Amino acid sequence: MSIDFTEYATKKKSYGGANGSKKSIMIGGDLYMLKFPLRSKFSHTFSYSNSTITEHIASSIFNLLGINAQETVLGKYTYHDVERVVVACKDFTYPDGDLYDFASLRNQVVDSETNGHSTELSDILTIFREQDILDPDALESFFWDVFVIDALLGNWDRHNGNWGYLHNRVTDEVKIAPVYDNGSSLYPQADESIMNRILANKAEMNRRIYEIPLSAITIEGEKINYWKYMTSNPCDGLKKAILRMAPKIDLDRIDVLIDSVEGLTPTQKTFYKTMIKKRKECIIDPSYDLIISKD
Repeated sequence: MSIDFTEYATKKKSYGGANGSKKSIMIGGDLYMLKFPLRSKFSHTFSYSNSTITEHIASSIFNLLGINAQETVLGKYTYHDVERVVVACKDFTYPDGDLYDFASLRNQVVDSETNGHSTELSDILTIFREQDILDPDALESFFWDVFVIDALLGNWDRHNGNWGYLHNRVTDEVKIAPVYDNGSSLYPQADESIMNRILANKAEMNRRIYEIPLSAITIEGEKINYWKYMTSNPCDGLKKAILRMAPKIDLDRIDVLIDSVEGLTPTQKTFYKTMIKKRKECIIDPSYDLIISKD
């Protein structure tokens, strides 16, 4: 990585969330959240996950496909003589905004019986209709558009605490926040040995397309299987999102984007490009074709 954030000026702003350590730094007059990789839970060959790399790639793909997402920059940071790959995420709340997660919308609804932290799909859709600070139709469309791209990228952790809305404390305006916290996409715990095993074994690959990862959103307490739900009988909101987003997924442009990411090994590039291609072919395309054929 050519960018070294180790000596960048820091700020005292703190960031919450459980996905890795974070610092605030200034880059060219803008505030950024510097995210460090999580410790790897599954690999015996490397200590830290690829979550900072997948955060950058996934965020860039969202922006490429027309869904407003956080701006990210990959770099390195040395701590205790150990160099790590980190990602700088531009703070889209700076300087006058405040970020509220989706769960906070529930608190805007007087006498609501719905739990804002519930991941149950029916509860989420109910809050869309009960709240009155954002356009309900725009909010639901955004939710399902993000769901489709999360399905493409295999995001297993899009819960109610990592998407939300911005409030401008000066103008009192509110708007949907850019998509953020995308590090749980694209199999961040896979090291190169795991990547090579998946690429070489059809059963291993199929398992990671048809079975895992699951969505964090639930139906009757069960996490949604992206493939089963999208290719069977998706709800009307999801159908509309599939029709909107599927034609925008250009694999050639995504491949160019991945090839441009500095520091990726040939195995990593091949793995990310292959898994996105397969998830498109096996999940996104069949769901789109099914809707078109029924219409």
